[in-house]
Amino acid sequence: MSDGRDYVSTDAGKGSVNISEDVVASIAALAVSEVEGVGGLASSIGLDIAELLGKKNLAKGIKITMSDDAVSIDAFVIVRYDFRIPEVGSAVQDTVATAVESMTGLKVSDVNVHVTGILLDKKPVQAEKKPSPEESSQ
Repeated sequence: MSDGRDYVSTDAGKGSVNISEDVVASIAALAVSEVEGVGGLASSIGLDIAELLGKKNLAKGIKITMSDDAVSIDAFVIVRYDFRIPEVGSAVQDTVATAVESMTGLKVSDVNVHVTGILLDKKPVQAEKKPSPEESSQ
């Protein structure tokens, strides 16, 4: 498997199971997207260009560092306006660690959340109600 990716191998009794770093990153990215208050994942300019060229990257905004016995995850998130950043960050840490550990069996040593921006939801501006001519003459 010399395709430039890192894999974690585990003995499954009848052979080995190899889990790609990209798979772990995709699981983490999907878990982040489920957290209330997260507006999205931030990506680097290189990943944005790759997506324009047709390469979809489910794991944009996630960096995985694997060691022999654990995985460290960095999530680069954009938080929605009006959400408390420490609470969103804590929820991201819990959700990502639980998802990766339950789906892969790997131990997550840490989940570092980097808030790189705030998403301002566009709300329609309501026009002020002006009194009708009949209402203003009363």
